[in-house]
Amino acid sequence: MRPRTLYLAATAAWYLAFGLQSVVFTWLVTIVLREPAEFVGWAQTALLIPGMMLILVAGAFADRVGPDRQALWAHAFAAITPWLLIGVLYLELLSFSVMVLYALLMGLAQAFVTPARDGLLNHVAENKVQKTVMLASLCQFSFQIVGYQLASTADSIGPIPLLILQSCVLLIGVCAYWLIRRSGAVQTTSEAHVSIFRGVIEGAKTVNASPIMRMVVVQNVAMACFFMGTFIVSFPLVVREVYAGSSAEIANLNAWNSFGLVLTILIMLRVGYVQRPGRALLLFQGLGSIILMLSGFIEVFWVFVAAIFCWGLCGGIAMPMSRTILQELAPAAQRGRVMSFYAFSFMGAGPLGTLLCGYLSGLFGPQQAIIICGLMMLIVVVMVGLFSQLWHAKTETAGQPVSSS
Repeated sequence: MRPRTLYLAATAAWYLAFGLQSVVFTWLVTIVLREPAEFVGWAQTALLIPGMMLILVAGAFADRVGPDRQALWAHAFAAITPWLLIGVLYLELLSFSVMVLYALLMGLAQAFVTPARDGLLNHVAENKVQKTVMLASLCQFSFQIVGYQLASTADSIGPIPLLILQSCVLLIGVCAYWLIRRSGAVQTTSEAHVSIFRGVIEGAKTVNASPIMRMVVVQNVAMACFFMGTFIVSFPLVVREVYAGSSAEIANLNAWNSFGLVLTILIMLRVGYVQRPGRALLLFQGLGSIILMLSGFIEVFWVFVAAIFCWGLCGGIAMPMSRTILQELAPAAQRGRVMSFYAFSFMGAGPLGTLLCGYLSGLFGPQQAIIICGLMMLIVVVMVGLFSQLWHAKTETAGQPVSSS
């Protein structure tokens, strides 16, 4: 099997498991334990704290030991972790503190998987970076939908079978990464044994030296604060408090959002290579911000779902474009480190977003929190578009780096 196919299989396995986890975890905290808005925010923050603390180190470590090796053992750790929650549920000892511990462990696994997987992409892309990014994004959101739909049965079959399935799916990813290692697709570079601390500093200097990469990082931080926080904190609270829903409604909302992402990515694969990814990123982030703001005024659940589907259509262009820009600008020897900064800008700022949305939802209500976050994101997009080079970022051909013109 080709390394790229194995890479996509591992990506699909991770995000199917992620789709399962995101609904089951949210359902347990929000619906089963009935935690208040602030505690929902803290629980989701616990999933992101390890990324904020460790992802830069994990990126440097991936360049040192090899991204395939790191992805392999981090995937294996993630496959073991659900059994902690399975045991607690079986013994009927579920509590908020247990959910936070589980979130920290899964966040730790994600902190090491993410930069390793991103660093591995160029090794398996066969000189088709943007297309491989699109295919990986397609796997990500398509299999998230599968995970969401499977998790929608939590009310009827309970969480334990779903957590067992999550563990088994992650083991598929372990096997895929093991086969990639055996294929010899990853070639070490002359900088593979640089110290971890020095590696982080060099990655920071590389990102800081590029005006375009800097702005992608800024835009990602804003997206984590205002989009991610809304998605994983305010949306479930809206389902619970405005629409009186449960796991099925949470799963359907997530699934339709991901379906929008998938539909756009399929269209983009047909359209071909995007030569101005910065412009596409800003345009569709801005449109997505407006749609998010409008969704906060909706009182009918199916109309709200339709709005979030449209929000997903915008994300299907914006998210792959930001990732493509950094993938193509990153030096080969520093790819894990540079992509760890890309992940850090999203995951590292994520705890700020979840706490912000948790407290905004508690103070003003979840719908008002959605409106505020959409407005703040729109302001950031306009500022970045007006005062940076990102609007003019241009890619001449599929194999050439991004430049400004």
